[in-house]
Amino acid sequence: MTEDTLLDVLRETAAAVRAALDVLEDWGLAGTRPGQYRSDLAADEAAIAVLDQAGLGILSEETGLHNPDRDIVVALDPVDGSTNASRRLPWYASSLCAVDRDGALAAFVVNQATGEWFEAVRGRGARTNGDVVIATSSTETLGAAVVGLSGWPPRHGGWKQMRALGAAALDLCAVAAGRLDAYIDFSRNAHGPWDYLAGMLICQEAGASVVDAFGRDLVRLEHDCRRTPVAAATPSLLDEIVGVRTSEG
Repeated sequence: MTEDTLLDVLRETAAAVRAALDVLEDWGLAGTRPGQYRSDLAADEAAIAVLDQAGLGILSEETGLHNPDRDIVVALDPVDGSTNASRRLPWYASSLCAVDRDGALAAFVVNQATGEWFEAVRGRGARTNGDVVIATSSTETLGAAVVGLSGWPPRHGGWKQMRALGAAALDLCAVAAGRLDAYIDFSRNAHGPWDYLAGMLICQEAGASVVDAFGRDLVRLEHDCRRTPVAAATPSLLDEIVGVRTSEG
């Protein structure tokens, strides 16, 4: 499968999710496990059907590993920001990252409320709607930065302003596109690979740095893996936000 064909499959998968959501009447809690919504389950079923038919392995937040022995495994969050989606707050996404033996290969994230998408292929840069190349801001210091947060910090971290938007994949894409200068996860070990891998690759291809705050490898494909991702437009800003995050434990 070529990289362009792979991207087409990721786009098709996101479109299948949109179609499933369009006919779903009840987006509320499913009663299956804590925090799982009916929208998650409907979207997951639609996404897995496309990815499996394309011969890809899948690591889904909702249903775990499918065919992990295949050459390419897609980390899938069918609805990232499920609580936002259930309340019709227009900041929720489908997030897909194809991973091969060398790491993150291709990523596609689409805001399912607005249709805005972001994509990247390893070594080929990052783009958004209209094939527009995106790049990070040039912010060097935390005091000048507008920072996206997940979780709640115990005290002010020294940033200029902060936003808590509620969908990690889109938050990371906002860093990639220069809308946010950085992203900090204050909920330790709350995010799985499906939450951050697509946004990570899009950030990296746009020039941002993305790491786990505690130095662990981000590219993992175990369903029980959890990390604390942070991202920044510039290396100096990354150093500052890692320092802020790790000082809080």
